[in-house]
Amino acid sequence: MLEMIPLPYNLDALEPFYNRQTLDIHYHILYKGYVDNTNKTEEKLAKARLENNFENIKCLERDLSFYGSGAILHQLFFENMGFPTPSMPDNHLMEQITKDFGSFNRFQSQFTEAAKAVEASGWCLLVWVPTFQKLEILQCEKHQNLTLWGCIPLLVLDMWEHSYFLQYQANRADYITAFKNIINWKVVNKRFEKIS
Repeated sequence: MLEMIPLPYNLDALEPFYNRQTLDIHYHILYKGYVDNTNKTEEKLAKARLENNFENIKCLERDLSFYGSGAILHQLFFENMGFPTPSMPDNHLMEQITKDFGSFNRFQSQFTEAAKAVEASGWCLLVWVPTFQKLEILQCEKHQNLTLWGCIPLLVLDMWEHSYFLQYQANRADYITAFKNIINWKVVNKRFEKIS
């Protein structure tokens, strides 16, 4: 059974860049919903296997992909934020960023523009693609569309309106700029260290 990760900081720890009310709703209601629905879907799949009844398999597999991916991405999102104290990619990750994007500034520019251009509900992700042996930036729609098979998320930014609308209204650019102040690069560095 999938469980919610505990928040690694207090609800007001990300202010003023990410306010308490938004974080509270995002974590306790929306993220919880993805975890709960993933577990419900897993229970339905277990029942289908037990009864050898797969008439709803298409719907169940789609639900597992949607809710499960939503739960995973939200966990990564909450973990890769932290207190608004300056942090940066470590030397290892910075070398790879420079190699793949030209410079840290170019990476930031591409990430910002990609996040702004996410269509409807989705995510902006910095990922490691083992097959390519390089970093890429993806605009993931919903939670599971437009990904690369085998990619490993390192840094994720939730671009669903629920993640920013209460505080930033329709101003995505301000939300993205604020997010840069609360990226916990230490977590991102550790993720990259594990897989590179």
